[in-house]
Amino acid sequence: MFRGVSAINLDEKGRLAVPTRYRAELGDCCDNQIVVTVGLDKCLLLYPLPEFEEIERKLVKLPALNKKAKRLQRLLIGHATECEMDGQGRFLIPEPLRRFAGLDRRAALIGQGNKFEIWDEDSWGLARDAWIDEEQADEEVMPPELGTLSL
Repeated sequence: MFRGVSAINLDEKGRLAVPTRYRAELGDCCDNQIVVTVGLDKCLLLYPLPEFEEIERKLVKLPALNKKAKRLQRLLIGHATECEMDGQGRFLIPEPLRRFAGLDRRAALIGQGNKFEIWDEDSWGLARDAWIDEEQADEEVMPPELGTLSL
C-alpha cells in the first residue's frame, strides 16, 4: 500500500528517486518494473507493472466505439512507459511525460494505495488547496459509496 506525500527532486537527467520506504515493496511486488503514464489531472501516474497490466486488461475491453473509453485508452495506454528502478531506486521519467506534468526540479509523490501520482510541487499545492476550498463550498449530494465512510 502506497500512502503519504513525499517531496522529491528530479535530477538534471530527469530521474526521480523513489523514497527509501517504498523501494522494498516495489522490489517485492514488481521486481523494480514500473509503468509511468499520464493522469487526467495534469500529473503522472506511477504503477507497479503488475498493477498497470491489470488496468490495461480492463481498458482494452472497453467498447471501442465509446468516445470517452477510447480517449481513456489513448491517454493511459498510449502514454504508458515501462521503466526499471536502478540500484539507487531511481528511474528516468521521459521528457514528454515531464513536459506534460510540468515537472522541472521539485515534485510531490502522492501515494494512492496501488499507485503513486507524481505532481509538480507547486501544482500539487495549488490543486490540493483548490480541492479543499471546493469541498467546503460544495453542496452536491455525496455518492452513496461515500455515505458509509467514516473519517
